[in-house]
Amino acid sequence: MAGNIFGNLFRVSTFGESHGEALGGVIDGCPSGLELNFEEIQYELNRRKPGQSSIVTQRNEPDKVNFLSGIFEKKTTGTPIGFVIYNKDHKSSDYKHIKNIYRPSHSDFTYTNKYGIRDYRGGGRSSARETICRVVAGAIAKQLIKKIIITSYVSSVGKISVNKSYKDLDLSRESIEKNTIRCPDPDVAEKMIDEIKKIKNKGDTIGGTIICVIKNIPIGIGEPVFEKLHAELGKAMLSINAVKGFEYGSGFFGTKLTGSQHNDFFYPNGKTKTNLSGGIQGGISNGMDIYFRIAFKPVATIMKKQKTIDKHGNFVLMEGKGRHDPCVLPRAIPIVEAMTALVLADYWMYTKLSKYSSIFN
Repeated sequence: MAGNIFGNLFRVSTFGESHGEALGGVIDGCPSGLELNFEEIQYELNRRKPGQSSIVTQRNEPDKVNFLSGIFEKKTTGTPIGFVIYNKDHKSSDYKHIKNIYRPSHSDFTYTNKYGIRDYRGGGRSSARETICRVVAGAIAKQLIKKIIITSYVSSVGKISVNKSYKDLDLSRESIEKNTIRCPDPDVAEKMIDEIKKIKNKGDTIGGTIICVIKNIPIGIGEPVFEKLHAELGKAMLSINAVKGFEYGSGFFGTKLTGSQHNDFFYPNGKTKTNLSGGIQGGISNGMDIYFRIAFKPVATIMKKQKTIDKHGNFVLMEGKGRHDPCVLPRAIPIVEAMTALVLADYWMYTKLSKYSSIFN
């Protein structure tokens, strides 16, 4: 299987399955001398881990990361950083009933046809549990580019949406972490949580959107052709399980405007009157806030009977068992931020090696 490495100069390679012994990875290209805050790394993992509230899966994993190499006396040595997270609460028996069945909207059918074999226990490598490795690497990347502030929040659940601009919300950690859905609008958050609970009680799932905002981003990040900043961010987001869409700046709404309405006119200091470009012009950051929205589908595993096929092509009825998220959004927040940080850390390494190395200073 290819495609397990993300990044070019600052890159992470991950391994492991949802119900295997462990998951882990290797971070290559991290500069030496970076003093790590291990509490912050664990904090990010805690935001992603299961069992943290009644609106997520109740799988009980401590999700403690063990670093194996590349760190000495709390500082990076410049050598590959190896890490592992052991699985403690996997119940593979919950998946025996789908051993020979293809779940609707899952990777079962495509994995079997591509590789001739599949790990049916929790989806194996296709499970969203793989993202735990991204969060570890992203937490380190955040500390590498610590002047840049990356913040994400849940902006909609089903038909319930935050109708305020991110500029009119309190995007502090305290505000976003105040409720289990991780939405900074407390009134809307309460409605979102109630909706997820109703959907869960029906044995169903629900999707929604997350908005990510990048502040203190310097001018000049990104390359103008195949490695545009928004293209790399889009690739990073679309690699996350359950993501169905990505838009930055005005996104699809911009198609309803004329050029005179959409153009971001400049002030003498280089700032723009509006920011419909989303902080990126020509694939390069312009110093304004970067903001983008990601769409997440409803979780495919539902606790309702569905008609599907088995490996022989016969119609069968199946029903989900075990512990599953009725909505992935609150646990996806740290994953979105981690992937954003990995993209920016990679660009940081490029600029560090070029004549424009002062960009991140």
